[in-house]
Amino acid sequence: MLTTDPFDGLDVNGDKLREECGIFGVSGSDSAAALVALGLHALQHRGQEAAGITSFDERSFHTHRAMGHVAGNFDRDDVIRALPGDVAMGHVRYSTTGEAVLRNVQPLYAELVSGGFAIAHNGNISNAQRLRKELIRRGSIFQSTSDTETIIHLVATSSYRTLLDRFIDALKQVEGAYSLIVMTPEGMIACRDPLGIRPLVMGRLNGAVIFASETVALDVVGATFERAVQPGELVIVQGEEVRSIRPFAPMSPRACIFEWVYFSRPDSIVDDRSIYDVRKRIGAELAVEAPVEADLVIPVPDSGVPAAIGYAQASGIPFELGIIRSHYVGRTFIQPGDGVRHLGVKLKHNANRALIKGKRVVLIDDSIVRGTTSLKIVQMMRDAGASEVHMRIASPPTRHSCFYGVDTPERAKLLAAKHDVGGMTDFIHADSLAFVSIDGLYKALGEGERRKIRPKHCDACFTGDYPTTLTDQDEAADVDQFALLAERVN
Repeated sequence: MLTTDPFDGLDVNGDKLREECGIFGVSGSDSAAALVALGLHALQHRGQEAAGITSFDERSFHTHRAMGHVAGNFDRDDVIRALPGDVAMGHVRYSTTGEAVLRNVQPLYAELVSGGFAIAHNGNISNAQRLRKELIRRGSIFQSTSDTETIIHLVATSSYRTLLDRFIDALKQVEGAYSLIVMTPEGMIACRDPLGIRPLVMGRLNGAVIFASETVALDVVGATFERAVQPGELVIVQGEEVRSIRPFAPMSPRACIFEWVYFSRPDSIVDDRSIYDVRKRIGAELAVEAPVEADLVIPVPDSGVPAAIGYAQASGIPFELGIIRSHYVGRTFIQPGDGVRHLGVKLKHNANRALIKGKRVVLIDDSIVRGTTSLKIVQMMRDAGASEVHMRIASPPTRHSCFYGVDTPERAKLLAAKHDVGGMTDFIHADSLAFVSIDGLYKALGEGERRKIRPKHCDACFTGDYPTTLTDQDEAADVDQFALLAERVN
């Protein structure tokens, strides 16, 4: 299927890494649900499959969940009025675990012995399948196929007395990546996993406490950024009281490096650094590492723009908009047959033919996943009359799948896992192809060469260096090996 999502760049057949979701929470505002809806708008790029908001009015929890974008589902007064209370939280989703159906849309809600319990999750629990099987054997009845529901059952079945202790007990049993916002009758809790793989920040607005996946969501609602929620930290908000606890053994943080490359909006701030500025520095590093004689530097809209600016400035080659994007093509504008499916690419993106004809062009994109998008773009440039087409990628080759909340194809479908750079160049029909090195990526972050430092980021998609155990994947691999052995024996 051709993806024509207005929040994506040029994406053919799902040929982009996709963040699983974004979360946003408000405690202490009479307009809590309305603020959450605005915050989710700002985080829409993190998940376009579904959205949900849950509120609490000191007596009852209220939830509205829907498939599709925030706009159209949460921009109506009647929907917001049906979400009363001064505490609310929301979620935008792109599923990496669980089906794309309403029962998996978050926030998830359950009635526990302590009262209502609502949870919104950004990340992926890498031992969820094992935990799920154990919980079902003990009598748990799951209502969704989402890994997030595992946390609810672990809380419900914990032997600890207080809800907070049961929640901590549950978190100590899960592996992988999580940033969470939880709502209970006692208050709101926000937390990150001990490695801080997925992001979460905290802000203030007229006395209200706000949590969000990115600082841009704070900007949109007019909140002031206060700080990041630290890896392994739980921030507990009860009325006007805000306190912090750290119940986990300290670990060296490994925040997802792809937030810098692609996931976060360029107008967000992470670790006191502008995402936009870092992406420009990645482009400049790429120009140093992979120079080429050319006439134009052209970004692949929209994610390639900052890196292309950096490449152009460092190389001295003019930056131009050689691919023009239409912002008025909806997600479901057409569902064409196979004979005209490829025309959907031109419906949303078209080459600036008068600019490109006869020119040597350098295309800048954030990543190559399957390679189908790059193939289409290179051909678009050739059809427009480019004399040479060179591709430069503002991240290292993606050779490994992500198991921490990013929708990555299985490794066999990753172009870089099947081919070296020469083979990839032939596949996309470019005159040349180069990626920024892993050392260059770390240098652009201002952290020095990776080989000379202790990595501060999860870069497993590039290096295969996974910072946690991968229980479900390891067990699945064991099953596959057993099946293969049995097939050989028989």
